[in-house]
This record gives sequence, structure tokens and C-alpha cells, in this order.
Amino acid sequence: MFGNLFEDEENEGFSSTSSKERTPKAGDEPPPPRGASNLCGIKNQGGTCYLNSLLQTLLFTPEFREELFRLGPEELGCLDDKDKPGAKVRVIPLELQRLFARLLLVDQQSASTSDLTDSFGWNSNERTNQHDVQELNRILFSALEHSLVGTSGSTFIHRLYHGTIVNSIVCKECGTVSQRQEDFLDLTVCVCGVSSLEEALWNMFVEEELFEGNNLYHCAQCDRLVTAAKSAKLKQLPPFMTMSLLRFSFDFTKLERYKETGRYSFPLTINIRPFCEQTDGEDSDFTYELFSIIIHKGGCYGGHYHVYIRDIDQLGQWDPPEDDCKPKSQKKIKEEVKDSCEPKLQEDDPLSVLTAIIAQESLKSVLVDQLGQKLMDKIGSSWSKKFRKQYGPIGKFLQSHSDVFMLVSDGTRVALKTNPPVTETCAPAEPATNSEASIFPDLGSSDQQLDHNLKPSSTPQQGSHWFDLNDSAVTSIRESDIEKQFQGKESAYMLFYRKTQLHRPSQALNNPQYKVPSHLIQMAQDENIKLQQKREEFEARNNTVELCLHLAPSYRLENGALQPISKELSGTTALSFDQRKTVGDLRLAVYQMQELWERDMALTVAKSLPAGLHLYNTLTDDSVSLYSAGIVTNTDLFVWNGREVCGVTVPVGAEWEPVLLTVVRPSLGEDAEVQNGVECDKSGEDFESGGPGLKREARGFAGGATLGEVREALGERKESLLCQEHKEGKVGEQRAGEGGGASGWKVFPPDDMHRTLKELSLSDGDALLVLQPELFDSSVFTRNGDVVTVTTPSDCRWLQVEFRPQLKGGEEEKEEEERKRIKVPATGSMLLCEVKQRALEELQLQEQPSGAQYCLRQVDCTGKLLPPVCEELSVRDAGVRLMTTLTLCPGNSPRESQLFLHFTVGSAPSAGMEMDIIVEKTCTVKECLKAMLEAVGLDGTCWHLRKLDWCEEVGEPLMDEDVSLSELKITSGETLVVTEGLLPPKGFLKLSVWSFVDPRHLETDFNLTDDRPAGGPTDETHTQSPPLCGGNTTKLRNLGQVEISDEATLEELKTQILTLPTLQDLFVPACGFLRVWQMEGWRLARILRGQRTALRKLKLTSGADICVQQLLKEEDLGPKQVVLNVKMGVPGERCFYPVEELVWDASHDSSPRSLRTCLAAHYGLSPDSLLLAKHHPERHTWEEISNWTQQVSKKRKKKKAESLLGPPFHFKDGDVVGIKNLLIDNNRDFITAEDEQGQQRLREQAEQRRKGDQ
Repeated sequence: MFGNLFEDEENEGFSSTSSKERTPKAGDEPPPPRGASNLCGIKNQGGTCYLNSLLQTLLFTPEFREELFRLGPEELGCLDDKDKPGAKVRVIPLELQRLFARLLLVDQQSASTSDLTDSFGWNSNERTNQHDVQELNRILFSALEHSLVGTSGSTFIHRLYHGTIVNSIVCKECGTVSQRQEDFLDLTVCVCGVSSLEEALWNMFVEEELFEGNNLYHCAQCDRLVTAAKSAKLKQLPPFMTMSLLRFSFDFTKLERYKETGRYSFPLTINIRPFCEQTDGEDSDFTYELFSIIIHKGGCYGGHYHVYIRDIDQLGQWDPPEDDCKPKSQKKIKEEVKDSCEPKLQEDDPLSVLTAIIAQESLKSVLVDQLGQKLMDKIGSSWSKKFRKQYGPIGKFLQSHSDVFMLVSDGTRVALKTNPPVTETCAPAEPATNSEASIFPDLGSSDQQLDHNLKPSSTPQQGSHWFDLNDSAVTSIRESDIEKQFQGKESAYMLFYRKTQLHRPSQALNNPQYKVPSHLIQMAQDENIKLQQKREEFEARNNTVELCLHLAPSYRLENGALQPISKELSGTTALSFDQRKTVGDLRLAVYQMQELWERDMALTVAKSLPAGLHLYNTLTDDSVSLYSAGIVTNTDLFVWNGREVCGVTVPVGAEWEPVLLTVVRPSLGEDAEVQNGVECDKSGEDFESGGPGLKREARGFAGGATLGEVREALGERKESLLCQEHKEGKVGEQRAGEGGGASGWKVFPPDDMHRTLKELSLSDGDALLVLQPELFDSSVFTRNGDVVTVTTPSDCRWLQVEFRPQLKGGEEEKEEEERKRIKVPATGSMLLCEVKQRALEELQLQEQPSGAQYCLRQVDCTGKLLPPVCEELSVRDAGVRLMTTLTLCPGNSPRESQLFLHFTVGSAPSAGMEMDIIVEKTCTVKECLKAMLEAVGLDGTCWHLRKLDWCEEVGEPLMDEDVSLSELKITSGETLVVTEGLLPPKGFLKLSVWSFVDPRHLETDFNLTDDRPAGGPTDETHTQSPPLCGGNTTKLRNLGQVEISDEATLEELKTQILTLPTLQDLFVPACGFLRVWQMEGWRLARILRGQRTALRKLKLTSGADICVQQLLKEEDLGPKQVVLNVKMGVPGERCFYPVEELVWDASHDSSPRSLRTCLAAHYGLSPDSLLLAKHHPERHTWEEISNWTQQVSKKRKKKKAESLLGPPFHFKDGDVVGIKNLLIDNNRDFITAEDEQGQQRLREQAEQRRKGDQ
């Protein structure tokens, strides 16, 4: 259960092995220093809260701590020698010493127990699985005793915690006493059926068990079965008494475990004299005081441990917590007990009457059967007549007030909670009463007893302060808070008492170095120095921000934004500043940098936009830190007077964010070289970028300005029309009538003149056409409703033709020199053959060798040649826009009834290696294949054609060889692959098979070499580490290809995969040990399910990629069983434990509660304590999964539970689910340092794309 914790027992406490599987800490952030309590917590490794609580208790047991520190290296050895052969190193006590020294002396919020648990031999599962702290207490003590054999400390556990119990059996006939001693390190006391620790001890050590009836005792003296009485007494009392409470029980009716959550009180000080065999001696010999309470929060199947500890040596700094209201139950008990002592009896209050009856009895208890009669004698009326109707039966009333009454002697006798009874079977009544008075005060002193046990003293004694040590968190608590742990799901589980005789020397108070060995003190000092250096470096590195200051004298307001006055002189200044300092400190630093600045200074956050610099919010509060003000690295700050720049008021705020528009005006005049101050260059290059017969100007305007204000700023009349470029015409698809350079614009209606640019959704780069009404009289601009069409002017109708000769090898460097460009006048109705003829004449290519053919080809944005245009068509019909470039290349041009195709033989074509062919559109696949084979000089019938898929790889074959190319929708410019081999039969699938290598189970995955099967994909990018499902980085290796019928089953596919040559050495017991994934875009998309399901039903198509994964156990997933990758968050850290695979059955319930229950069972935790989130690796974000509880009217039907398989989560195989245990982890943020780095990369990529678009 606890790993190899007993390994030291077998090796006599020695160890020579180092641990593995240590979880590294993410990031380089140093641990924070201690909090206000000046005490150090312990980090939770995932499920080690029970260990942390026990270790803190042992640390705050000064006698245990000092006994451990008394053992030196000469007895325990040295940890540096543990890997040396034959070295005797007692690892567990050494690691415990180092941990205690760190907890006492190292200035950090929490210490790690990794080294200690490594010495136990624990693996990662033991660190994350929770166990019972009572069992750990016994196992740890046993391991320490065995590890310390042969040292001076071999008996210190025995001296501090060992006690004995004497079990006696007394023959009722001859009086013979038979005794047997029993050793203990802790006492296990009952919780079920009792209401306090005193009652449980009374039942254990005062009550006698009678052997009578059918259960007689065989007396050796009488030599026959006789009546006897069995009892137990404490014989030897240890200095420290540990009480383990049996909170967990088993319900034999329901056949399930449950936790006792009823009220169970325990005193702060307890006298053990009534339970001891020897009662001689002072009270101090039998008095114990409480100093530690281990608390369990949760149910019987999981929960969380933390501990309340009394700071005996005053090592911590106790700060009074906020005053809480005094618990009602305490007030009620005190009032009721006081009322029972008043001479005037409240006969209408059954609680008061019964309390008075029991208190007046000499034995301080009453038989339950006689209580009704005594009630009749007291008030003159029976219970049934006076109280039953309102309070129920008297027995039920006693049980419901267990905070006042307790049932003893197997429920036959009732006593007051603060006054345990004296039974008739005890020693003579008088001595018993006297001995009892010392530990259980009578009713008259009950108020004093309550104050002593529960009420915090106004002047606390030394070492009376209590702290709550909850893993890494340490907080101050009051003594009164202990009462809250009497009952409920969060209640006391282990109690630790110490004898009041144990006094601490004055040198130990407020002295954490007391009795700590010098070498451990030096170790702690060295660690403190390193921590301080790391913190200083970290603070300096993480709190310094780089600011960019823009000075107002270097800027002017232009086009709605701030622009630099001079491009040569930069108006920006870089400044490195500590973001922990205030805005006032920054303002003072800027003042000192600008010695000549004499006026008011305002610092305003700015941002560089396409239109220029814009101002947002001004930093006005000088007392606020830069961090609180949201100032981060690369923030732009504008330094000005807060009102104006160069005498012009500057609008501030997001609503005035400027928009950079492209203002378009007509340019029709022959002599209009300059219009409105903007140059209009009519060269081909400028017109090609500026538009047909139009001149463009970039102008910025405030986003809050109306369209009418923009028109006024442009100096246009009110009759002028403003138009926005037609969105449909921007995609590149030419509309009817727009060939030859026509473009469409939409006119803004008059109502839009009062709307702002933001309201009109105008953004940076949008074009705005300004037209005068009289321009519609020309043939250039025509209006149809709210759409204006701009037709290319005659002086701008041209096509540029570039001659690109066919170069021989080694002549690439001459390409630019050989290229010739000419401009050919053209219109939209001009035939392309005429354009080519004019180009040939001007380029003087008629003198080329006879038979030389040329064609015109367009060029895309990447510089790639597109298919030749059909010269029988006009410029407009061929889709060629004027003011563009055509390339004149050697080759033939296709006719209107022909297709221009690229093809290659054998594999996907490399750049520039494909061949070209012109075929008729009505040509069949077989005829096309024959023409291609003839073109490359191949013959034979063992060939077929395949198309290229979207990722430029060989795809599906053209199955119907008698179908024409036009019927298959093959267009000019497509690439076909001539593939060797006959066509696969119809209904057959050809699948590429890959292996999935999981880095978590490398030893169980396919043992493959880097060899690639012949004919398989060999692209290096596919054999490195492509991103797979969930963002995991794994490896894919190609295994080859299989051909199989689409009617075959998944089981048959797995069998055929195992016959591949690359898997000959792989042993798979059955097909169920093999998992098959379908891949999409080199990601694992889904798992193929159903061994008997046909591949056709699984929607597999020929050419698909599948991935196989070997499993450790057989698997047959159902249709709604989802394979998830789950990982638990490290408490207090921004990282996760290693990923685990979990199969979630969502067939009956796919709601978040079902997933939470499944995960809770997997980790042994309570479902209500888990917080879940789904990881989106492509965005590096986490989406929290809630329960989606909704208020539904009672009259309506119950709403169907939300499904995680649908929106918004769409759970599928391979998704990553993060888990937070809220019992031990208060951080609800799932974002890790890797996620932040990924988000930063995405932002940088988006910024680069945005700059590229500009």
C-alpha cells in the first residue's frame, strides 16, 4: 500500500538506491517566503495531505524532534555516500532530519517531501493516491524503529509513545483473576454509538463485559464453564497519548462503507486516572493536554487531511483571526446546564426537567427504564401525557439531545455529558466518587469546565496558540475553533495528547535552532542565501518593463492620429522601469530625463495603429503602481500636457480610435499631374496598384467621426457621393459585364452621413470612392441604383506582356537579363491572339526558327505560371483583367474545347518537374492516359491515373476509364499522376498505415527502425513529430500500405496490418490488443470501433491514413466510450502530473456529472471536489466544464441533461482534460507556462500577418 516503505526493514535500515520518477517543477520561479505566521507548510504531491499532517504533528512534538536531531552522521551515515557500494546509510531518518531542518529554518512558504517519499520507495502512483493517516502513523514508526536498530535512538519511539494495557478476566465463583498485557503506540477508540472521547474510554476501561448464559468462561481453577467478568485497564502510560478515532464504519444492510459524522467531543485536558490500573500518585501523573488534531474532510472514499497544532515552543507568529460568532450549541449547552442548577424548575421544558433529575442522583446517572417514573414523581405527570405529542418518545428525545445526554452501559443508563456516571460494579462508591471528581467535575462546576475546555482565555498561556497547517497554507486559529471539528464531514480523525508534566526549557522558546545540529543549520543557511539570490534575480527580471516614451513636441495631429513631425528625428525614448513603483515615481523619472520640461506633464497610454499614434487612458493616480495600472513591457506612453499637441486638441479614448481609409478619386484629365496636392502618376506600375483610371490616397480619420464630417474634411461638396468598394467584387470572381477592368462600388445612403465610421464597420484599408454627380455623364462612371460601375478609361487600357525564354541548364543567372517587357494597348473585347501577335511584333520574335510556338500565361501571386489562356477568347471572356501582366512562353495554347494538364509519372511531382499536355475535354480517361504514355515514351497496360489531393500528394485513382474528363470535372491546370499497376478493383481501399509511438510507453510500443517501406511516403516532415490529438507531441512511423475490400471488417483489417513486413517481429495476442486511429491532417482524429463492423460503415475511403497503437490489455470500445487523456494539476504549481489514459463510458450519461464521477472513481476523490477543463491545443487555452445546473419550473418537464459530446465541448477521442482537486488546490486557473508561451507565439504570428496585409 505504501510502496517500499518497509524496504529499510529488510535491509536493516540501509539504502543504496536513488529514486526515479521525480516530477520536475515547471518554470524557474523561486518559492515564496514564509507568510505572516512565520511557519513553513509542506507541498502536496497530489495525494500526500495525510503524510503532511502527520509530519507537521511530529515536527511540533519537540521531544520527538530533539531525539531525532540527537542522532549524528557517525550513527546515521551521510546521504552523499548512499550510492557507494557497501555504505551503511540510514536514509529515512536522514531525510526526516533534513525535512525538519528546512521546516524550521529555511525561509520558504512550503517545503517538499519528495526526497523523503523517495526514501520510502514511493512511485508517482503512491504520491497521488491517498491513504489512511492512522495506518501511516504505525508504518512510519515501525520503519523508523527498524532503520535505527544499532543506534542510540533505537528506542526513542518506544520511550515516547509506548504504553501497555492489562486485560483481566475475573471468575465470579472462585475469584481467580487471569491477566494478559498488550502493548500499544496509539489507542483506537470507538465513534459509533458514543458522543465523546470520555464516554468511549469509559466503555473501554471501566465497563465490564459479562460471560454468562450461552457465553460462559472456562476457569482453570474451577475447571469448568463459569460466569466471569472481563475488563481492561491502562497499566503503563506513555509521555504522548495518540487517539485514533474510528470514523469509518460498514453498513451491513446497504453493504457499503460510511463515515460517522455525528457529534463527538473531546477535551483539551483529560485525566486518565479512572481508566488506569494503578491510581496512586499525583493528578499530574495522569493528566494530558491536547496539542494536535488531524482532521479529515470528505467521505469514506476520499477527502483531504489537515491538522490543528498547538505551538508549544512559540515558533510561529500568531495573529488573532477575525472574531467569529460563538457557536449556538455551546451557548445552548451552558444555558441548559445552568438552568438545571437553578432552584426553580421549568416544568414545561423537558430538557430542564430531565437534566435536574439526573443531576440529583447520587450515581449521576439513571436507568432509562426508571426515568419515566422519576419524571412522574418530579412533576406529577407522565412523559406520554405531557411531552410525547410534542417531543416524541423519551428515548428518541434523549438521542436527539446527544450534546447534553449520553447513553452508557449498552444504552441502559443515561448520564449528563459533562458528568460520566459511576456504575454499581465499580469499586466502593466513595473512593470512586472522589477519584472521579478530579477529572469529571460535578454539575455545580460545569460552567467552569466548559470554559476550561472550549472558551479561549483572554490572556493565553505560553504555547497555547493554535495554527491550522493545511499543506502549504498556515493560518492562525482560536481554541474555540476546535469545537467545530466535533462533527460533520470535516471532523477530527486523530488526537495527540502530551503529559502536562512535560515542560519546555526557556531556551527552546522562540528559538527554531534549538537542538538542531550545526551541519543542518549550515545547510539551511546556504539554502536561504540561494533562495534570496533567486528571489532578487526573479523580481528584477519579472518586474522590469520596457517602456516607449513619445514626447509631444515631436508630434502633430494629422489625419485623425498623431504623426511624427520629422521622419529623420525620432520622437521616442526607451525607458526601463520597475513596475512595482508608482505612477508618481515614473512621472518624476520622466521629469528628470526631460530637464527642459516646465509645464504640466500627463502620461497617457498610447498605441501605434496603421493611421498613426492614438491615445487611450491617462494615468492620473500617482499612488497606483504600474502593475496595478496595467503597464506591461512594450507599452507606449505619450508625454504631453494632457490637453493639446501643437495647439490642437487631441481626442482620447477607444471611441476615437482612428481608421486608415484609402480615399479614391477619379483621374481622367490628360494634364492633371497633381490634384488636391496628391500626385497622380500614370505609369503602368502605379495604375496597376492604384486601380483603373483612379488615384488613391491614404487618409486617417477618427473612428468617432461621422461620414458627413469625413466628406467635409476631404473638402467635398454636400452633393458629392461617397461609395464603398463592393465586397462581392473583391474576391477575384469577375461578374458579368465587368471584364476589362470594370469595378463595382456601393453608394452610401444619405442616412449614413450621420453615422460614425465605427458604426459603419469601416476598418483600416477600406476604400472610399469620392464622386461628383456630373461625372456620371461620362462613359467611365455608370450608376444603377445604389451601385456605381467604374469602366477603364481609354488611356489606361493596356496589358503588359513579359517574354520569358526557355533557359538551358546553368543559365538561370541570365534570366533577368533575358526578360523583356512591353506594354500592349488592349480593350476588354480584344482577342488574346491579337495581343500575342502585337507582342511578337514589338519583341521582334518573328525571326525565331520556323515552327516555334508561343502562348500567353498568367502568373499568380507566388510567381507560379498558370495554364495558357485560350487565344480564341477575348480579354474579358478569358477573365483577364487589364493593367495586369501576361507572360509569353514557348508552347502551344489550348483551344476553347481543350484542357491544359500537368502530369508526372510514378509519384507526386516536384517543383518544375511535371510535364504538360493538351487534350480534348471530351477525351476519356483511357485516351488521356494513352496520350501521356506516348508523350513520355512508355507502353504497356499496367498503368492508371490518379489525382492529387489537397495537400499535393497522390490521391484517389480515376476508376472509370471510359468517362470523359469534363464529366469528372477536371479543369485546366490540374495535375494527374501516371501510376504503375492495374486499377484496384471497385470496392477496394488502399490505406497508408502508420505506427503511433507514445513517449509514455516507449517500451511497449512498436520496435521499428527508421527504414521506410518502398512506395510509402518518405517526406521527412511526416516522420518527425507531427502534432497529434490533444496537442501531445508523439512520433509517427510509416509501416506501409494495405489494400482491402471495403466490406471487410475492422478485425480483418487489423489482421492484414499485422502481416506487413515491418511488423513481423511484433507479438500481439489478439486483435483486441491493437487500436486503430483514423488520421486527419496528420492528427489522430478518431478510434475505429467494432471488431465486426465493415470498413464501409466506418466511412473509410481509399487513400486514407490510419494509425495503429499497441495496447497492454485487450480493448473493445463501445460507440460512446470516449478515450480521454487526463492529467491532475500539481497543487500550488502551474503544471500537471503526467498524462493518464481514461476510458469514459458516455453511453448512458454524457453529462459533466458523469465525467466528474468517472474521474473521481479513477483518482479516489470526491466528485464535488473536482474542477474540470478541456484543453484546446490549437489555441493554448482551457475551457472550464461546469455542471450546467438550470432553474426549471415545476410545471414543466425536467430538462434533459446537457451532453459533453455536443456543443460547446464536442468531446472526442484523444481530448485532454485537466483536473484540479479543490480540497488541496485553491488555484482554479489551468493555464500553464507552456500555454502562455503558445499564446504569445499566436499573438506574434497574428501581428506578423497583420503587418504583412498592410
